[in-house]
Amino acid sequence: MKKQRVKAVAVATMVTATTLFGGEVFADQTLNQIFEVGESKVNAGLQSQQRIDRLQEQTNALLQEFKTVNKQIEGLRVYNAQLEKQIAKQLEVIKDLEESIDNVTIIERQIQPLVLRMLEGLTQFISLDVPFHIEQRTEELEKVTANMDRADISVAEKFRQVLELYKIEAEYGRKISTYETALTLDGVEREVNVLQVGRIALLYQTKDTKLSGAWDASQGAWTPLDSGDYRSAILKGIRIAKKQASVDILELPILAPEAAQ
Repeated sequence: MKKQRVKAVAVATMVTATTLFGGEVFADQTLNQIFEVGESKVNAGLQSQQRIDRLQEQTNALLQEFKTVNKQIEGLRVYNAQLEKQIAKQLEVIKDLEESIDNVTIIERQIQPLVLRMLEGLTQFISLDVPFHIEQRTEELEKVTANMDRADISVAEKFRQVLELYKIEAEYGRKISTYETALTLDGVEREVNVLQVGRIALLYQTKDTKLSGAWDASQGAWTPLDSGDYRSAILKGIRIAKKQASVDILELPILAPEAAQ
């Protein structure tokens, strides 16, 4: 009877030991799984943080660019406001002159010399100005000049025609336009697109967009530009002038004489 009890206790002890060993193995496996899940979450967190850092850098860069463009826009607004004031004053002067046309016949002897002086001044101005639309402007000028000797045109009408030329020249300074022409580049005549930005910049670009240049007022000649720097900007300006693209800020070279120091 005692032997049977000893055997039973031994068997029970073996079962308990086996259960404990199996439990330890199971616990180890569970801990490993927990560690793996924890490590996976940490790695995912690191990757998420890296993405957040990259997005933050991109956001900061865009914010800086936005601030820079805002400053440029503000400067252009101030500049345009000043120009608008000047143009408004010029238009007031033109309006006053137009209103006085009805009384021109009374002082015809004084008006005729004035008209001739105005025409002479405009002729000199165009010859010294940036040479955009030069053929068209010269043709209109010659037409009005020829009318000065006609007896069938009143002094008032001659005065009106000269004023109209002045108004057209004033409008050129406010517009961006483009046209095609032929220029001699390096001794070879090339068909080019010309971009005129008011009286600020006059640029050309060949049809294949490989060659670009700008009018240098100080030299009175066309100057080649690095196509790599300005090719896209000039092409975009031409598209804007043709109303094929929305108005935008353009980074263009301004080759103009500087004031003496």
